[in-house]
Amino acid sequence: MKDPAYEAGLAVRRRILGDVHVNRSLESATTFDQDFQDLVTRYAWGDIWTRPGLDHRTRSLITIALLAAGGRHEELSLHVLATRNTGATVDEVKEVLLQVAVYAGVPAANSAFRIAKSAFEEMAKEDAR
Repeated sequence: MKDPAYEAGLAVRRRILGDVHVNRSLESATTFDQDFQDLVTRYAWGDIWTRPGLDHRTRSLITIALLAAGGRHEELSLHVLATRNTGATVDEVKEVLLQVAVYAGVPAANSAFRIAKSAFEEMAKEDAR
């Protein structure tokens, strides 16, 4: 049995990233990375994303900015896709990435815009089905 922070984190992780992604991550975990999956679920999702100080939309936008600034492209795409669950809008993501351009550099924002554009196009295709 996992602790309450893990269980709360798992619920938020599923709400934000979706069951398909979370199930794939947990089911593909091995003895090598299982502890990492537990850590991410408990600390990132259970201890941080469940805090009352910021809503999920705001946390989503902050996460997108940080991932863009840090060049964490795979995670950036995942979190842009997750905006459909957090309530962050396309225009808000655009504004965040413009902010990234000024404070983290145009190359970081250029890559982030390309990744976000692709993620939004993927979401539009899924919605059209």
